[in-house]
Amino acid sequence: MSELQINTTQNVKIMFTAAGAGERLVAFIIDGAVKVGYYLILSEIFGIFQHMDEWSQIGINTILSLPVVFYSLVLESFFQGQTLGKRLVKIRVVKIDGYQATLSDYAVRWFFRVVDVYIFAAGFFVILFNKKNQRIGDMAAGTAVIMLRDKVNISHTILENLKADYKPTYPNVIRLSDNDARIIKDTFVSARMAKDYETLIKLRKKIIEVVGIKDVKQSNDTQFIDVILKDYNFYTQDM
Repeated sequence: MSELQINTTQNVKIMFTAAGAGERLVAFIIDGAVKVGYYLILSEIFGIFQHMDEWSQIGINTILSLPVVFYSLVLESFFQGQTLGKRLVKIRVVKIDGYQATLSDYAVRWFFRVVDVYIFAAGFFVILFNKKNQRIGDMAAGTAVIMLRDKVNISHTILENLKADYKPTYPNVIRLSDNDARIIKDTFVSARMAKDYETLIKLRKKIIEVVGIKDVKQSNDTQFIDVILKDYNFYTQDM
């Protein structure tokens, strides 16, 4: 497995495992099966129109084919870099600069599928010889596909479990964006699991600087960052 280093907007480096050609091929096959299933269902449902004239058939087929054509673009945009196949294989598209991938990034990847998939499967061979396991579309969009080692749960999002009587400590956390909070949590979880205390110190200093905290109540870096994330959720949960 190739290791992929992502420099986040908090100037912290996070290591991920890049999804290999094998995982990506399995996800592609699963997505292909979904598309074939869709066509089979349509064939059964719309078979009654088989006696239409040729132009009517072309028009209907074109419209009904749109979900397949835009399948990966729509699902990756709505499910944060995952299609059904990627979700089952536990891989995800991310930006290598630490930002959340946008619709335009997914659109670039989708556009280059013409080269990556349909021209001698060029993307598959590019992945094999690319250090970051990127296909041509990934390189054009500045994205990569990473492995998700664990099941996606609340610890992998910006959400935190808050008690009903929770009282926040730092009101200034509202200066953060959802993307900031997501990056902080991803970095926090990774550094804590790896016992990377240097990264936790850097992250604490960056949070204090960005949020503008004058009086830090917690002496422990882990406790401080945990409170920051809980406070952010407290102030934004109803927004």
